[in-house]
Amino acid sequence: VQLVASGGGLVQPGGSLRLSCAASFPMDDWNIGWFRQAPGKEREIVSYITSGAYYEPSVKGRFTISRDNAKNTIELQMNSLKPEDTAVYYCRRVDGIGVPYDTDSWGQGTQVTVSS
Repeated sequence: VQLVASGGGLVQPGGSLRLSCAASFPMDDWNIGWFRQAPGKEREIVSYITSGAYYEPSVKGRFTISRDNAKNTIELQMNSLKPEDTAVYYCRRVDGIGVPYDTDSWGQGTQVTVSS
C-alpha cells in the first residue's frame, strides 16, 4: 500500500503550508503518520494520528494533524515554518505508536522548502 502526499512547495520562514495525504481505502480505519527526510539526515516521524495525535517536539505547537473524512485525506497544517523544516514529507500507515507497517512502502513524498 502506498499513500500519496501532496501540497509541498517553497515558502518563506514564518509561512504556512498544508499537506494532504490521500489513499484508495477509507483512511479513518487507520492510524496515519507524517514523516520527513532532510538531505543527509535519517527519516523521522513528524506526527501521527490515532484516536488522538502525536507530535515530534520540534513541531509541537506549529503543526496540526487532522482527518478530513469528506475528502478521505489526512491533513498536516504547518505554521511558523522554519528553514530546518525543509525536507521531503511522506505519509504512511502506522501502528498505535507511530511505527510504519512493513507491508507498506514509501511513496514519492512532497518537497517542502523553507527559505527566504
